[in-house]
Amino acid sequence: MASSNGHEHTGHRQRLKKKFIENGLDVFEPHEALELYLFYAIPRKDTNPLAHRLIDKYLTIAGVCDAPIDELQNEFGLSESAAIFLKLLPEMARLYSESKMSYDNVIDLDKLGEIFKAKFIGRTSEAVALMLGDAKGKMIYFNIISKGSLNSTDMPIRKIVDLALRHNAKTAFLAHNHPSGTALPSSNDLETTRKLLEVLQSVGVELIDHYIVTDEDYVSLRESGMAGNIFYCDE
Repeated sequence: MASSNGHEHTGHRQRLKKKFIENGLDVFEPHEALELYLFYAIPRKDTNPLAHRLIDKYLTIAGVCDAPIDELQNEFGLSESAAIFLKLLPEMARLYSESKMSYDNVIDLDKLGEIFKAKFIGRTSEAVALMLGDAKGKMIYFNIISKGSLNSTDMPIRKIVDLALRHNAKTAFLAHNHPSGTALPSSNDLETTRKLLEVLQSVGVELIDHYIVTDEDYVSLRESGMAGNIFYCDE
């Protein structure tokens, strides 16, 4: 009987793999996609019941991947390796997205919000991202420069200025995230933006925009008008 169950289990895995090869994940239910992904972290057990339990608890793939490692281990019995494998999924998605960008390209302002949004995939705590452009409008730097609130006392204004000068930048774009929040600026967000714009102007660098990013959305302070006349005070 055990042998029969083993064959059935192996056959089910092969059918799911074939389904993916032929169709990708478009035809999969969320629990099926999670089940398939967990094959490679849990090679000798049926991952279907576990995938169902995880989706029932966290509702979405994103919710599962954002769950704390200790919770995944203690409540669902995952090994440390299996829990880390789940946490790797959004991190690898972000690296994949970033690797498709070319630093030789002119910065596309129409796509900048989506580019910044991709930078925050899988991040469950606050962080600040900076993009710099040269005199020809090409991207010359793009990275997370600080982990923590934009409004914290260690907001890296000096670091931003140092990076801009080191790369001989002419333009700068800032973004920070509101994990599980709304893409609305606080009064502190606006004051920090104003302060940074003034400091960068003093060294010949123009802060073009500041984006606020959430899990589902982003807002351009310049385009939305939420920053008042901050970006237009000298125009």
